[in-house]
Amino acid sequence: MCLIALAWQAHPAYALALVGNRDEFHARPTLPAAFWPDHPEVLAGRDLKAGGTWLGVTRQGRFAAITNYRDPAQFEQQRRSRGELTQEFLLGDLPPKAWLETIKARLDDYNDFNLLAGDGTELCCLESRTGAIIPLHPGVYGLSNHLLDTPWPKVSAAKEGLAALLHDTPADSPPQGMPLLATRMMGLMNDTTPYPDALLPDTGIPLARERLISAAFIRDPDYGTRSTTVLLRHCDGASWFAERSFNREGVVTGECGIMPSPLEPLA
Repeated sequence: MCLIALAWQAHPAYALALVGNRDEFHARPTLPAAFWPDHPEVLAGRDLKAGGTWLGVTRQGRFAAITNYRDPAQFEQQRRSRGELTQEFLLGDLPPKAWLETIKARLDDYNDFNLLAGDGTELCCLESRTGAIIPLHPGVYGLSNHLLDTPWPKVSAAKEGLAALLHDTPADSPPQGMPLLATRMMGLMNDTTPYPDALLPDTGIPLARERLISAAFIRDPDYGTRSTTVLLRHCDGASWFAERSFNREGVVTGECGIMPSPLEPLA
């Protein structure tokens, strides 16, 4: 993923509300979200070049999502794929913080990343650049290709949009409303407008590139937004996973909405 906004225990009806855009080269082969034949408990898209995934959830309520940390001066092509970390957490059974502690000794195997890991009762973010494991408290968060809550314009806009949307969502919303809420959340992520140069970060890439990828939704023939994903968990235990896929022109090529499982209610 390259842009994520999430609300954790910040709404009476929704323990988790997450929306994210995955930006990637269009030539990189990918499978859209589905339950994996070799691991039927995992619901996620799949990277066919290196394996793994950028975001996924399991029938047991574990979920993980990863963003790259953008620093071309530190990037090394031969390092392992960061998507395997997301997959590893989904297939494991350790609590999020305990599992993130186990991978801190392996950080040099990967180019820098930010990894979200949750199990329905605990949600943490590991920033590989700082080595910090951050337990998330109730609130609204944003993540792109820097540290958690770095106020890049599109991160701030996504956080503000999600907070406003949840503010307008009734506290007693039933789980039957999840598909409509997911559609509205996807709408927060489809702005193709780049931000003014004065607001852009300097991450070591050319200004024209920085300008292009400053938009929430990137439309470009070579590199752009490939999918938008929503994950909702209602406080009654039900969950909803929705994904919309796009081609290089930004046209929708596929869409799904799946209830991974009627999970146990949160305590």
